[in-house]
Amino acid sequence: QVQMVESGGGVVQAGGSLRLSCVASGRTLINVDMGWYRQAPGKEREFVAMTRWSLRGYNSEYAHSAKDRFTISRDNAGNATYLEMNSLKPEDTAIYYCNVHVPGPLPIDYWGQGTQVTVSS
Repeated sequence: QVQMVESGGGVVQAGGSLRLSCVASGRTLINVDMGWYRQAPGKEREFVAMTRWSLRGYNSEYAHSAKDRFTISRDNAGNATYLEMNSLKPEDTAIYYCNVHVPGPLPIDYWGQGTQVTVSS
């Protein structure tokens, strides 16, 4: 089992910045994927950004809406991921969920409790 603690959400004006943090524990995390999804009111949960493990290190992936504005990072131990969000827009308003994805023949997904991000216009 994996437990995650998210922090960093809040209310910010359009054009502002926020930094989300997610610290995970409970198993070896260095060789798993770790990232962020979000869910806006009345919409389905959508992918935002991910750090994917490979033998050569972590590779970052971004949704089109996040590219050039958001930056995802991962600590060396693999236990934490951070999402730096700049130039925030009202449409970024959502609950942001940390995700740990354990790849393999029987993949497993773990989810944090979510942190609210509200961008006012």
